[in-house]
Amino acid sequence: MTAPNDSPEPSPPAFDETFRAQLAALFAWRRDVRRFRRDPLPPALIERLLDLAVLAPSVGNAQPWRFVSVETPERRAAIIRDFEQANAAAARLYRDEQAALYARLKLEGLKTAPTHLAVFCDETVSQGAGLGRQTMPETLRYSVVGAIQTLWLAARAHGVGMGWVSILHPETINATLDLPAHWVLVAYLCLGYPEEEHLDPELERHGWQARTGEGRRLLKR
Repeated sequence: MTAPNDSPEPSPPAFDETFRAQLAALFAWRRDVRRFRRDPLPPALIERLLDLAVLAPSVGNAQPWRFVSVETPERRAAIIRDFEQANAAAARLYRDEQAALYARLKLEGLKTAPTHLAVFCDETVSQGAGLGRQTMPETLRYSVVGAIQTLWLAARAHGVGMGWVSILHPETINATLDLPAHWVLVAYLCLGYPEEEHLDPELERHGWQARTGEGRRLLKR
């Protein structure tokens, strides 16, 4: 007999073949979007996506992710300048045809994406009491990556595109956003409704790198 305030344990959902097929389609259609419409995302939708993102697992249940919405034009402009500097330096690493191809690639959507989210790992988080990361402290950052992937899939399921901008200087981002040094930048994300839809990754479509399946092989020892 249960006490009056007790509620029964919820039953786990039953996922049928139709759901599994839709889930596979979601994985396939999760794309790194760089071309956005300028329509703003509803604030309630952004909050919903973050609610889903933090359902991700984290080492020791530390929940080290920190999300920052970058909204002021001055700060966005500073981040765009940093990208342009970092991108110019990266371009100098390539030669000949590869350099020409690199110059033609669209590598970010900073100027058109209506929502910018910087995602950090709080390296001093006390939650979790260090469980699971004594020998692998980098699992804190891996936990943040898990939340980013969850956010990416949730965004796609709501018709929102997301792009991960990695051609940035993390220390510049921290300074631009006036954040503590122990918040380590993991990702700078652009979100918005996609201007175009493609199943194939943009870098594959434009000839930079095709999917090879090299990492898919299951090694047995």
